[in-house]
Amino acid sequence: MHLAMLGTTEVVVIVLVVLVLFGAKRIPEFAKGLGKGLKEFKDAKNDIKDSIDSTDKD
Repeated sequence: MHLAMLGTTEVVVIVLVVLVLFGAKRIPEFAKGLGKGLKEFKDAKNDIKDSIDSTDKD
């Protein structure tokens, strides 16, 4: 099942379940951690890409 196939109802249900499980105060903490993780992943990806590009130029 792909995320693109989720309808509005399914997304609302998922959000409600997350709110019930974690509480409204914990959601921003998770989002902040997720954002930091994605930034680190993107930075690492760019470092590897730059390393490969510099190796190809040599």
